[in-house]
Amino acid sequence: MKNYLNFESDIKNLEAEIEKLKDPYNQDGLSEVDTKKISQSQEEIDRKLQEIYSNLDPWQTTLVARHEDRPKAKFFIDNLFKDFIPLSGDRFYGEDKSVLAGFAKFNEKSVLVIGQEKGDSLETRIERNFGMMRPEGYRKTIRLMKLADKFNIPIISFIDTPGAYPGVGAEERGQAEAIAKSIECCMSLKVPTFAIIIGEGGSGGAIALASSNKVIMLENAIYSVISPEGCATILWRDPKRTLDAAKAMKLSSKNLLELKIINEIISEPIGGAHRDRDLTLDNVRKSIENNLNEFFNMSRDEVLNHRKSKFLTIGRSKGYMNSLDDLSSLTVKKNKVNLFMEDFFKSKISLVIFFITLAILSVSIFFL
Repeated sequence: MKNYLNFESDIKNLEAEIEKLKDPYNQDGLSEVDTKKISQSQEEIDRKLQEIYSNLDPWQTTLVARHEDRPKAKFFIDNLFKDFIPLSGDRFYGEDKSVLAGFAKFNEKSVLVIGQEKGDSLETRIERNFGMMRPEGYRKTIRLMKLADKFNIPIISFIDTPGAYPGVGAEERGQAEAIAKSIECCMSLKVPTFAIIIGEGGSGGAIALASSNKVIMLENAIYSVISPEGCATILWRDPKRTLDAAKAMKLSSKNLLELKIINEIISEPIGGAHRDRDLTLDNVRKSIENNLNEFFNMSRDEVLNHRKSKFLTIGRSKGYMNSLDDLSSLTVKKNKVNLFMEDFFKSKISLVIFFITLAILSVSIFFL
């Protein structure tokens, strides 16, 4: 059974009509399939999908990103990679099933794959905690990322989470510290890292794994510091003002590419990734291939510097720097007192005078 969003009612009616036309023994008493009418209805569906999805507002984009039929991380891992070996546990507390992680082969090359998994049924969603990672999940990924760095293996992450789990137990086990350590680990790696936001990229739960050389988004995915509902509740004390919040947050892929927060948009089939999973899969595969090839000849230090430069240049295109390529200007300005003290202690004569003065003061204090 297909699931439809509230702005897809016309498409739902047309597809229901097609299903009836395909059955020659339906309630209208037809005895043969009307292929001409089916073709006309399908053309009408394609036209309406094109019309709707070319003019999605930010809140509608959010609903598409959360669509329950949208392909999840497990789907991409199962179909893009070979010989995937899942690894479990953080070696401190336990296993977090909201994140899949392990080593695999992509085009016969070893990669570390990390995927935030929401689940595709009620049972699996509960088991996966709706994709909301706990501290042990982040510590597991840190352990594996350091292992990949040791053996010079690229890292590919699939981001799909409303945010880190906010439960009492998670906070008691150090949720904030685990997220901070994960970001620190991502920024210190000397292997190429790629984060692909396939659905919802929410808050620190996403940033913890998306501090990468390349941040890539599917066309109808979202990436934000808070959900539109949460933003509307905080700013206007009205969770119904989700559209206003979504517009203000610039959470769509097009907005984020303009702001240079992400590096690439992967196109989706008309109607969303869930309408043609095979095409979505091919588009993601091509993106991974191109990005891996781009970093193939880079040294470890060049990979690290590329990632640092990427984040240092975000938001600095208007007035903060003369040239985005000149990161040497990102230095802390020192005041005159600090400069005087540095020059004073660099001089050998000044050092001699300083120690003589210190000795005289010490003797004077002793005799007093």
